Amino acid sequence: MAAVTSPETTPQPRVYFQTPPGTGDEVPQKQGRVTVKYDRKELRKRLNLEEWIVGQLTQLYDCEEEEVPELEIDVDELLDLPSDVDRARKVKGLLADCFKPTDDFVAALLERVRGMQKLSTPQKKGEVTP
Repeated sequence: MAAVTSPETTPQPRVYFQTPPGTGDEVPQKQGRVTVKYDRKELRKRLNLEEWIVGQLTQLYDCEEEEVPELEIDVDELLDLPSDVDRARKVKGLLADCFKPTDDFVAALLERVRGMQKLSTPQKKGEVTP
């Protein structure tokens, strides 16, 4: 069972692990901190980009946000591609069923993606990147 302490008792949140009552010998409490570090600035840029993409797609498809076709524009995948030409080709392929011109959207998207960093899950100690 996990219990989180209140902010008044400690400066940072902590998680305490206990064995449930009646499961045998009581084990002393272990204290652990659960933290994951991401670059907040990069996360904010990514969120703003995703909101912009949704807005642009609703205009391109001339529909409400809920009616936009299922498109997965993966920014990390775009960043993995070697050139803007390859990125543009990938995005245009995703927009193949759009009847409006997509060149302006693609150009603006590539401009916004340029300079962004890939988001990766922080690694655990001793973990090796493939």
